[in-house]
Amino acid sequence: MKFRSDPSVIRGSLAPVVTPFTAEGAVDHDSLRALVRWQLDSGSHGISLGGSTGEPSAQSVAERIAAMRTAADEIADRVPFLPGTGSAKLDETLELTAAAAELGADAALVITPYYARPTQEALYRWYATVAREFPDLPLVVYNVPSRTAVAIEPETVRRLFTDFDNIVGVKETTKDFEHFSRVIHACGPELLVWSGIELLCLPLMALGGAGFISAVANLAPAAVARMYELWEQGDHAGARELHYRLHPLVDLLFVETNPAPAKWVLARQGRIASEHVRPPLTAPTEAGLERIRALLAAGGDLTQQL
Repeated sequence: MKFRSDPSVIRGSLAPVVTPFTAEGAVDHDSLRALVRWQLDSGSHGISLGGSTGEPSAQSVAERIAAMRTAADEIADRVPFLPGTGSAKLDETLELTAAAAELGADAALVITPYYARPTQEALYRWYATVAREFPDLPLVVYNVPSRTAVAIEPETVRRLFTDFDNIVGVKETTKDFEHFSRVIHACGPELLVWSGIELLCLPLMALGGAGFISAVANLAPAAVARMYELWEQGDHAGARELHYRLHPLVDLLFVETNPAPAKWVLARQGRIASEHVRPPLTAPTEAGLERIRALLAAGGDLTQQL
């Protein structure tokens, strides 16, 4: 909560941690605590929970709030906490965001409502409602059209950023890199923009990005954090070297639907107790595992702290 008053400091690698489940399918709070500790020990600059990598749509509101509570307790204000609080339903989004505010989150990551495919005006009104309800909580728009079937356009982000002081940034998870530039151009450099596309994390920094909320931080948190730090220190060659070394792990994440491959690796490494993903996701197939093992062999050295 100590970073809430100045969200401009929420920068760097904000690790979007998976939500561990037991083999029977319950949320595994012990493994979640262990993951958060590992992220902090590895130098991640912040923690996110409940974005796409956290399987939020497969959890109840109560489960998501309980997981936020565990993460917030373990983080203990050492780094910024940016939980995902969005849902396809407005009442759930408001309930989750209220819980995040109460638990001391520094900002809330609110996904565009999925499946319904609202218009840009409807998206504006959706985010305006959340912003008015929580005027003292910084809000980050989460644009991930591959999962939601709707993209929030630069002009809509500009309207929201102009009209509401607590709408401070956007997580862009689109492979349209021109879109990144247009959002920053429309809003100005004060808008905080994080990349959720792994191979666009480093390129975004050249446009003035605030950092990354990248799933590959689940496997190589120290390397992802270091890539940001090297860029900020002016060692662009060193940052590029890490960017390319991370390629195999990025490919590993998406051999099958994220986060199933990442959870398989984390379970094999003993960082979580089970690789369980909730339906409709499934554990990696045998064919998928063959590819995952090969990619892990190619990039697995980065899963150790640098």
